[in-house]
Amino acid sequence: MLPQYKKPGACACPAKGKVFKPAGIPLTDSEKIVPYTDELEEMKLCDLDGLTQEEAGAKMGISRGTVQRILSDTRRTTAFAPSDCKALVFEKTPCKEED
Repeated sequence: MLPQYKKPGACACPAKGKVFKPAGIPLTDSEKIVPYTDELEEMKLCDLDGLTQEEAGAKMGISRGTVQRILSDTRRTTAFAPSDCKALVFEKTPCKEED
């Protein structure tokens, strides 16, 4: 069975170059989690800008179901990182759907 074609999303979220890590643990000793750019964009659109998943999907050029799936994974990852003493590294990454 062939893998499903992945349509690239329109990512407008700029790379921030920021790191959020547990205090007292050097970054070199922390496991790093680097979210994809489109994950951050979807979380911003839905959680900060207050768009519905359907509106966010239309803005990014992807389906509501894709937004829902990626948003769920992103929320889980960003909640898991600080609770498990991992560093969240925000840098320029390709969009998840372009992998």
